[in-house]
Amino acid sequence: MEYTRLGDSGLKVSRICLGMMSYGTPKWREWVLDLDASRPLVRSAVDAGITFFDTADMYSAGVSEEVTGTLLGEMFADRDDYVLATKVFMPSGEGPNDRGLNRKHILASIDKSLRRLGTDHVDLYQIHRWDPTTPIEETMEALHDVVRAGKARYIGASSMYAWQFAKAQHTAELGGWIRFASMQDHYNLVYREEEREMHPLCLDQGVGVIPWSPLARGRLAKLPEERTTTRSSSDPIGDRMYTEADDAVVHAVADVAEARGVPLAQVALAWMLHKDAVTAPIIGATKPGHVEDAVAAADLELSDEEIAALEGPYVPHPVLGHE
Repeated sequence: MEYTRLGDSGLKVSRICLGMMSYGTPKWREWVLDLDASRPLVRSAVDAGITFFDTADMYSAGVSEEVTGTLLGEMFADRDDYVLATKVFMPSGEGPNDRGLNRKHILASIDKSLRRLGTDHVDLYQIHRWDPTTPIEETMEALHDVVRAGKARYIGASSMYAWQFAKAQHTAELGGWIRFASMQDHYNLVYREEEREMHPLCLDQGVGVIPWSPLARGRLAKLPEERTTTRSSSDPIGDRMYTEADDAVVHAVADVAEARGVPLAQVALAWMLHKDAVTAPIIGATKPGHVEDAVAAADLELSDEEIAALEGPYVPHPVLGHE
C-alpha cells in the first residue's frame, strides 16, 4: 500500500480510504452489514495496508460509528496507527438545533461521535454539506475550537460549490482559525464536473481530495445488464444522479478492463488515482473482492491512450451531490 500526504498537510493516509457507510445496521438500509458481517471486510482492508477510514454520524443513525470504533479497536494495537474521519451536518434528532453547522450542533455532535467511536479524538472532522442557514464565521470558529480542544486533528469539507469552499477558507484565514485540509466531493468517471472548478482550487490551495462514490454507486464496476445487487436494484438516489447516457463510459471501462484482464472496478479506480488532485478515493466494500480490486488499482498504470479512451465518451452533467 502506498501512503501520501493529505494535501499540503503533514498527515499521511493510505491511497485507498475505506468508507464505513456500508457497516452499521440493515435497519437503516437493507444493503448495510452488521458488526459480524462487517468484520472480515474491514480485516481484509487492514491486512492490505489501508489505514484511512471514513464514517459519519448519520450513517445507520450512529451505529456505523459504533461499528467503526469497535472494529478498529480490535484490529489496531495503537490508536495512532490509523486515520479516522467522521462528519457532522445531517439531522441527528428531532430538535431544530439537531442539524446543520451551528455552533451548538457541532460541539454537541463531536462529543456524541467520540462516545460512539470509543476514542478521545478523530483525525479528520468534516462538514457533511454546506449550511446556508448558519454564518460561515460561526461554523469555522466552532470547528477551530473542536481542534483546539484536542477532539480533532484536522478539519475537512464535503460536497459544495467551489465559491463556497473558497469563502470558508478565506473566512478561516481572516479569523485566524484552522483551514480545511480536505475536500470530500462527488467524483468518478461518469461525473467529472468537479474538474471544472473544485479540483483546480484544491490543487492551488494544497487541499487533499478524497472523492466519494468513485465507482458511481457500483455503476462503474459492472456492465448495465449485470447490475443485480441489492443496492443497484433499489437505488433511487443513483437513478437520479446517473442516466443511460453514462453507459458509454462504462463500456469504455469494460474495453480497457478486458484488454488488461482485470475487473472494471480496478480500471475505474486506477483512472482516478492518476489524477493529480486526488489523494485517496473512498471505496465501499460489501464483498471481499471489493477491497482487493481497490488495492490492486493503486498499482495499475494506465497509458495516455487508455485514459483518453476512458474519458472520451463523457457526457456533462448538472451539478449533483450537494444536497
